[in-house]
Amino acid sequence: MEHFIVSARKYRPQTFKDVVGQQAITNTLLNAIEHNHLAQALLFTGPRGVGKTTCARILAKMINSDGSEQEDEDFAFNIFELDAASNNSVDDIRNLTDQVRIPPQVGKYKVYIIDEVHMLSQAAFNAFLKTLEEPPKHCIFILATTEKHKIIPTILSRCQIFDFKRITVKDAKHYLKYIAEEQGIDAEDDALHIIAQKADGAMRDALSIFDRVVSFSGKNLTRQAVTENLNVLDYETYFTSTDLILENKIPELLIQFNDTLSKGFDGHHYIAGLASHFRDLMVCKNEHTIELLEVGEDTKLKYMEQCRKASYEFLMKGIELANDCDLKFKSSKNQRLLVELTLMQLASITFDGEKKNSKHYIIPASYFKAKGIKPVPVTVPKKEVPVTNTVAEPTPVTPQPSKPLATQNPYAQQTIPKIDLKLDSKRTSGLSLKSIKAKKEHLIRQMEVVIDPNDLPSEDFTKEAFDEAWTTYINSLNSKGEKIMMSILEMSKPVLKGTEIHVEFPNESLKIELERSQFPLMEHLRKSLRNFNLSLEIHVNEEISKKYAFTPIEKYEKFKEKNPNIELLRKTFGLDI
Repeated sequence: MEHFIVSARKYRPQTFKDVVGQQAITNTLLNAIEHNHLAQALLFTGPRGVGKTTCARILAKMINSDGSEQEDEDFAFNIFELDAASNNSVDDIRNLTDQVRIPPQVGKYKVYIIDEVHMLSQAAFNAFLKTLEEPPKHCIFILATTEKHKIIPTILSRCQIFDFKRITVKDAKHYLKYIAEEQGIDAEDDALHIIAQKADGAMRDALSIFDRVVSFSGKNLTRQAVTENLNVLDYETYFTSTDLILENKIPELLIQFNDTLSKGFDGHHYIAGLASHFRDLMVCKNEHTIELLEVGEDTKLKYMEQCRKASYEFLMKGIELANDCDLKFKSSKNQRLLVELTLMQLASITFDGEKKNSKHYIIPASYFKAKGIKPVPVTVPKKEVPVTNTVAEPTPVTPQPSKPLATQNPYAQQTIPKIDLKLDSKRTSGLSLKSIKAKKEHLIRQMEVVIDPNDLPSEDFTKEAFDEAWTTYINSLNSKGEKIMMSILEMSKPVLKGTEIHVEFPNESLKIELERSQFPLMEHLRKSLRNFNLSLEIHVNEEISKKYAFTPIEKYEKFKEKNPNIELLRKTFGLDI
């Protein structure tokens, strides 16, 4: 059996032009080599499989070539690769610094490629600092890592950093198409797109998946074969689900979800994919955002066709429900029931319980159609007839000549009053935000009562009655457990000046606290004294703060002022404060 070489090694780029999706970095390195402006310490960072080590090898080869070498010359004697994951000790770094001093035998530069450099120990990093900062002229270090945040700042400050980005789905698909043509494989565009999407920005993963799928399906690579091999949900599943949701077919939708589970797919994966499908449909709604849709050309036509059936309101509500289910899935005790309830809610978005009744006819139009009768539309009067509660005075009736009973119509002279029916063109659900807001506004309008200030009582009261009402309110606070407000009111003795109540506090915070809670106090006082002209004036006087004892020493001084014998007691027994 002939030895097989995986595509990731067989098609590894040999020049910067072959590197996929990193044009900004490759152009920078080419210009640096051309203008002799290349730093001696480089750091390549980025996710896995995006070309960090490949670019390091290409760079090491290019800086040693002068045009006179052979095509297969790889300068293996000048390129040293060190795996920092297994060589991460101080001794390994010391051996490296000893080798750095020896000049190259062939070419101009010795290039040291240290892969997974974030795995070096703290001591190894410190031992590497001096050599990295001032390497010999013939030496260049290229560090590669997937986790830049684990590298100490002193190393980062000595390197020129290049951030490699993820390979886009479009670039990965084009490169897979090129490899398929090189191998003589007939691959569908959607199949390559699914492989590129599954790779999640890593070109090496895309090539590994490509080899696996080719081994499964042979020379004909179809979308169905890719979805079966990779165990991913096909676009058709979500297209069918969306059609059933738009048609309000809940039983068929639940059966389809059960079939999806029976194929081995997870409900979490299904609902997350459905939310992404709704997002893609919304992207198709605007011609400026169609480019955000990363699918094949054939699939894009299906998205364009289905997006015409779904409204913006449906897609927004659908994304909200599916995303909410996605967030609750892991914490749910019955995950299948959660997804099924979400699907039933999605299928009920466009369902109206009265949608069978036409908006223009009192009797359903289907009834007339079945009977073969043309329905008469209901017209809304344009002018509104005002309704008054006054009783009109009777008007004199002039006698009319009598007519025969056969020709008399008892209803001929009666006028039927016109009733103005204001029919809303749109129905509003009783549980919608709009109906709740309207109900709240109606309740507020019912509460709007205009009170004449002259109708409120303003009886005279005595100082004793006021003190009693004030004390009663403080006692009520104590019974309710509101100790803080009770203590605040007890700190200041109110002074009554006419109908104004003046209180003083030592700081601003107490004033603010009472201002927030003054309404129940004033309501109690006004009702108890039957005088609604009472008002509260709160003042801040920092001098009265000296009256209050906060520290143990201040409390002791207060006690000593009241009873000087306490000082004698303290000295006699040698007590401490």
